[in-house]
Amino acid sequence: MLTERKGERLPDWLDAVRHDDLPSLHTLAAGIDGDRDAPIAGLTLPWNSDPVEGHVNRIKMLKRQMVGRAGFALLRKRVLLAL
Repeated sequence: MLTERKGERLPDWLDAVRHDDLPSLHTLAAGIDGDRDAPIAGLTLPWNSDPVEGHVNRIKMLKRQMVGRAGFALLRKRVLLAL
């Protein structure tokens, strides 16, 4: 399902999980059911947010380095110069 982009098989997998005796997976299945369209789209569509996540990770690292050292102006400069 994950490697073959077969998101349409997710409902069957969720039903199988509910019939198994694994309470932690029941919680996962209930969470996925809260918004079923998003996980199916994520497992089916070819697009992903990897480049955005990389930028967010880099900005968070810079922010952690700057905690307690300077104000927003210097943090903004570091983020813009790190591009």
